Amino acid sequence: MEKDADGFYTPKTDGSKPEEEAKAVETQPATEPAPVPTSASTDLFSSTFEVTVTLADQQADPDSPLYSAKSFEELGLNPDLLKGVYALGFSKPSKIQERALPLLLSNPPQNMIGQSQSGTGKTAAFVLTMLSRVDFSKNKTQAICLAPSRELARQIMSVVVAMGKFTPVQTEYAIKDNLPKDVTRITAHIVVGTPGTMIDLLRRKVIDSSEIKVFVLDEADNMLDQDGLSDQTLRVKNMLPRQPSPQIILFSATFPDHVRNFANKFAPNANKIELQKEELSVEGIRQFYMDCRDAEHKYDILVSLYQLLTIGQSIIFCQHRHTADRIAQRMVAEGHKVASLHGAKDAAERDSVIDSFREGREKVLITTNVIARGIDILQVNMVVNYDLPLMNERGSQHSSDSRPDIETYIHRIGRTGRFGRKGISVNFVHDQRTWQQMEEIEKVLGKKIIRIETNDLDEMEEAMKKALK
Repeated sequence: MEKDADGFYTPKTDGSKPEEEAKAVETQPATEPAPVPTSASTDLFSSTFEVTVTLADQQADPDSPLYSAKSFEELGLNPDLLKGVYALGFSKPSKIQERALPLLLSNPPQNMIGQSQSGTGKTAAFVLTMLSRVDFSKNKTQAICLAPSRELARQIMSVVVAMGKFTPVQTEYAIKDNLPKDVTRITAHIVVGTPGTMIDLLRRKVIDSSEIKVFVLDEADNMLDQDGLSDQTLRVKNMLPRQPSPQIILFSATFPDHVRNFANKFAPNANKIELQKEELSVEGIRQFYMDCRDAEHKYDILVSLYQLLTIGQSIIFCQHRHTADRIAQRMVAEGHKVASLHGAKDAAERDSVIDSFREGREKVLITTNVIARGIDILQVNMVVNYDLPLMNERGSQHSSDSRPDIETYIHRIGRTGRFGRKGISVNFVHDQRTWQQMEEIEKVLGKKIIRIETNDLDEMEEAMKKALK
């Protein structure tokens, strides 16, 4: 098989697949999907988002009523699927759904690239598409969805299970430690997982790819970025049938230009839908910074914020796993209730921590970028950047690059202020370098980040409480 400059394989006549070995997967019995995020839909529809549609067919009119649906009934969904949509509390399509769904569900199927942040109904849009394309009479995998983390894969699966509740849909995970070791065949209609495990299952023919009709990437910018998971994602794509080729659906909150170019090649002739650029900013989130004396002072300030952190729920982002563990251990030793989560923890612990947080049993979560993207937890009203995200955390290409990673910053602070609610973010700045990094974030976002005095704890608490009202 020949590979072009961007890593796309052109098939040899014998139809063989790329040769590289996928990382072997350690497996355990499958676990339940994550609890489905609830009560989201009630706030979903008051948004004022402007949606831009660019059709692959240049002759067609994107403003035609054919390409918009004001109700789920208009989409001609299977009645059992409609029941699942209403049971989830969706009364009518959100802005992105009303424009995306008619295009996603039309025949013959067409690729789509969608830009829309979490909280706008994109998961429901692609889940509905997967469920609509499945022929339930066939026990074969017909739709696969990839996400960058197990936490996000479990969240997506919870929507698949809830929306498909009245259908005979069978589902399975392709995430590390979630399958019996001796599994030889998966026949579930829809498989949701992470790239490394999905490659392994396809390569070993545990999943038969011959009937796959839909291939979804969530957080697609991360999945297609060369510093992210693009090699693995490409390998999954190159193991899918050539004819008929599956419908490819890419959704993400952000698409930097270099990733957008790659996405256009990954999903050729795609319809494109995006929210107006300014809507992707972080309008509803009040951004603050605290000037700490040094790295140690950051910890003291975090502890003094504890009362505020537990008004709703809070996520504290650190650069390194060991920082997250160290802070959590110190805070617990001092009598505070916090949990930590990162990629080095084992699967069962990760699942249990995120589920406890999602259900509100844990109020404060100290973590790395593992949940910076896509995770919906409605009660989160505060995000603390204990360490600002940097480009050099993205991988070898940026190893010496200490500029701030603006995309990740937007994703991180977007974990609060979900669905139009109030949210605040706090950046800890403790030296000249971190000060410059924050100024650069300010410049790119075109938004003032407000200083909060750290010398007077009462004044600090007062300012934050006011912002949360």
